[in-house]
Amino acid sequence: MHLLRGAVRTYAWGSRTDIAEFTGRACPTAHPEAELWFGAHPGDPAMLETEDGERSLLAALRDDPEGQLGAAVCARFGDTLPFLVKVLAADEPLSLQAHPSAEQALEGFERENRLGIPVSAPNRNYRDPSHKPELIVALSQFEALAGFRPAAGSIELMRALAVTDLDPYVNLLSGQPDAGGLRALFTTWITAPQPDLDVLVPAVIDGAIHYVRSGRREFAAEAKTVLELGERYPGDAGVLASLLLNRITLKPGEGIYLPAGNLHTYLNGVGVEVMANSDNVLRGGLTPKHVDVPELLRVLDFTPADDVVVRPEEVDDGIESVYRTPAPEFAVSVLHIDGDRIGHEIDAPTRHDGPQILLCTEGSTVVHAKGGTVTLNKGSAAWVSADEGPIRLAATQPTKLFRATVGI
Repeated sequence: MHLLRGAVRTYAWGSRTDIAEFTGRACPTAHPEAELWFGAHPGDPAMLETEDGERSLLAALRDDPEGQLGAAVCARFGDTLPFLVKVLAADEPLSLQAHPSAEQALEGFERENRLGIPVSAPNRNYRDPSHKPELIVALSQFEALAGFRPAAGSIELMRALAVTDLDPYVNLLSGQPDAGGLRALFTTWITAPQPDLDVLVPAVIDGAIHYVRSGRREFAAEAKTVLELGERYPGDAGVLASLLLNRITLKPGEGIYLPAGNLHTYLNGVGVEVMANSDNVLRGGLTPKHVDVPELLRVLDFTPADDVVVRPEEVDDGIESVYRTPAPEFAVSVLHIDGDRIGHEIDAPTRHDGPQILLCTEGSTVVHAKGGTVTLNKGSAAWVSADEGPIRLAATQPTKLFRATVGI
């Protein structure tokens, strides 16, 4: 077991304070810090803090895959850690995006290889052959758009904005209020000529302004999101797309699970994100980065969803809260040390014999394993290899540890 130093990723939508404060560093930082990666992705592996100095987790897995991952995990996923843990801090909206299925990712990766597009090229869609199901769990209030809302809700929203230019699209969706209608409307907007968008988007923004000024509350969050996106990305079809997506506010501890094909964007907030070990993103707007609308349309799932929030399920006498997802690559839970458990060593529940990444998001605890002892404070993480056995925890204050393991 070793402390794990995460890799900081700087993107324009990140925060100059949130990740620095989380990890106890001085702020504001020189550049916006968007993500902190704890994992073994080749693009930015985390570093193990060993007696001989820092060592890449990726290198440790290559040298001893079975000892680090366990025989069962190696049999399922080879010598690769199948999940990636991130802390994400969004001060501005991310791009409108979706992730491919396993089959789509493999086909796309091989196709772009045949075309000779370098993996690091800015116009590359598929940087690896893996799919990317992911779970985001809020550490602060977290705002997002995720998944197509049922057509009736989008029709009601568009009518509430009272924009005459939206009438043809309201009629389109009213005539086919299902996944097919959502596909037709979204495709119409995302492929519209720029001159058409330069008329329609400002009209929708004006409708949102009037709605907000009216003091009505039912769609206040949706209208304010239109205004925020329209200010940052004038004339972008993603502003219109926001009318079709579920507008979600997560409380700390609540999450969103994003399977393949789920159109989404994170708007604001800090969260812990656990995903399959992939960096495949297909963008459709709200970004200066590479946008590939035909490829995005190929992978999108237009099936409406009206309840996409994942809430933790308490198990093991309240020691652990589990976030249930169908992803085979990862399992996510939170270990709670509070009440009578403070000041005593407790056994962490054992799920299986695979590896673990522990991330402290509150408090401080000593972690004991077969391979040694580490102290985790807020913002620090540890790698527990498969051959280091069960762990024991000892804290003198209320503490929360996010635990990521391989799915059962």
